[in-house]
Amino acid sequence: MQMIRANGIDIRHVQDGTLDGAPLVLLHPLGLDLRVWDGLVPHLPPDLRVIRCDLRGHGGTDVPEGDQGMQDFVHDVAGLLDALHVRAAVVAGLGLGGLIAQGLAAERPDLVAGLVLCNTAARLGNERIWAARAETVRTLGMAALADDLVARWLPARLRTDRPEQAALWRERLLQTPPEGYAGACAAIGGTDLLTSTSRLRLPALVVAGALDGSVPADMVRETADLIPGAGFHVLPNIGHLPPVEAPEALAALLDPFLAKHAPPPHADRGPRPPLIL
Repeated sequence: MQMIRANGIDIRHVQDGTLDGAPLVLLHPLGLDLRVWDGLVPHLPPDLRVIRCDLRGHGGTDVPEGDQGMQDFVHDVAGLLDALHVRAAVVAGLGLGGLIAQGLAAERPDLVAGLVLCNTAARLGNERIWAARAETVRTLGMAALADDLVARWLPARLRTDRPEQAALWRERLLQTPPEGYAGACAAIGGTDLLTSTSRLRLPALVVAGALDGSVPADMVRETADLIPGAGFHVLPNIGHLPPVEAPEALAALLDPFLAKHAPPPHADRGPRPPLIL
């Protein structure tokens, strides 16, 4: 993992695949970090350039004080991609990451060739709900929300059959700095992308989990309907974290989309060396 200074903060990121592969950017949800994609990456085509980062306030990226705006997150990702000399990427975002992906596509279309929106929407809740959540974690810490959030993220069947998985993601949630989480809550609460997302004209794949307790599938479908031609899929028996619960199923949806909209460049050159960072 490496650090890049962009938009006034140090951003931790990691790259997998090949340096001259078609770029795929993966943006994680609120309260977790780039490790949420660990199970998916091995199932992706090996000739991609897969870029993951910790969002501001999360993981190894800087934690600015106070409330943040969605533009802060968008400009962070734009700055990272500019620093990496990346253009025309497929950008995939889960939850908060999906809001950022939509904002990035609207503000910097040169950076985004296609969108994958996973368990997200153009608007998530309202400002009052997110302000209350931010106040809770600033006052009581992440543990005050952990059990409720894990129950929303992961279906009861998984929590019963794979308690070690539920415990793992609860622990990773607890590792998120409360100030970083609270700052991101403010960004989500102040964001309504219905107008800008409805103006997008680019390839899009939208994925929902049938058992998602955080972003119901009907809400995700409404966002898919905003983008002309967007594909929409519901993963049965899956909650809020498809790359954790069903990476193979998610990869099966991604593969044809990536083959069409992120074709490997210079395919006639033969095998390329792996990206080593």
